Amino acid sequence: MRAAVLHETGQDKLEVLDDVEAVGFGPGKVRLRIRATGLCHSDLSAMNGVLPQPAPFVPGHEGAGEVLDVGDGVTGLSAGDRVLVCWLPACGACASCKRGQTHLCLAGFMNAGTPNFKRPGGDVFGFAGTGTFTEEVVVGANCAVAIPDDVPFEIAALIGCGVTTGLGAAINTAQVEAGSSVAVIGCGGVGISAIQGARVQGAAQIVAVDPVASRREAALRFGATEAVSPDEFGDAKQRITAGEGFDYVFEVVGKSVTARTAYENTRRGGTLCVVGAGAMDDNFEVNMFELFFDEKRILPSMYGGGDVLRSYERAIALWRAGRIDLESMITHRVRLDGINDALDQMRTGESLRTCIEL
Repeated sequence: MRAAVLHETGQDKLEVLDDVEAVGFGPGKVRLRIRATGLCHSDLSAMNGVLPQPAPFVPGHEGAGEVLDVGDGVTGLSAGDRVLVCWLPACGACASCKRGQTHLCLAGFMNAGTPNFKRPGGDVFGFAGTGTFTEEVVVGANCAVAIPDDVPFEIAALIGCGVTTGLGAAINTAQVEAGSSVAVIGCGGVGISAIQGARVQGAAQIVAVDPVASRREAALRFGATEAVSPDEFGDAKQRITAGEGFDYVFEVVGKSVTARTAYENTRRGGTLCVVGAGAMDDNFEVNMFELFFDEKRILPSMYGGGDVLRSYERAIALWRAGRIDLESMITHRVRLDGINDALDQMRTGESLRTCIEL
């Protein structure tokens, strides 16, 4: 089958090959035919080594498709079912799951070191234990979540990661209050979803901050009340909050420098919500006096900070009701052969979400 493969960490191009085979099918597993997959910035971060991932590997973790076959012991799924791929499934038995923090379950990461594919030259891994830049993939049954018939594959793919992450940061983690002031730093697909989440929660002011003009323009269409470049952020803070700072600031870049900017633009007693996935050697520093004196809440948000299955259901309900716009987030559509052009567009900030149709 065809798949896009990164041979070595640090390379910026993928090779589309037709000699890749999905492996691992058996009890408790399902074989999926991927129909659509989103290009998420985390895929780029895995390619350049910011996020740890063994190579060679097939990127992609934001996918949707159809069940081709189910292994022994799998219940609730059958061939022909339409599903989205959950890259961080809950085991239901670990300490995090028992506490109700299923988004912190590490069971899915345990599979990341097991190859999902093979080629004549050897094993190939799947990013985050999945790897959706491919025609077929084998995953654990709890990674395949059934979706209603009225949800298109491309919309389901977005819900599988970016939408759930951004919406959940605003709704689950920060719990944005109605009438509050919000700033979102970084307005790609996840940032746009955080903006929509803040709007759903009833925020009065939502300031989008991004260096790319096209993303600022897009943010206004998705609910931001104004959009500024990073150089204009300080003026917006002064104008909107009289210099006090925003009630909530979302960092959706994954860098310590933007996290620090977010902290400085959060009011005393306000909330900094860190959504971006960054590097292990990039340290965010806060001195002990300001940590105590400013009493700002620093809340990391992992995969939307809540039960992912419930989050999927909520996203679908909000989409059906017209409360969030998911179709317009897909700014580019490509076939698998166009993946490298799509990567370049994401690097330059030209796209919110690219849908790869397989």
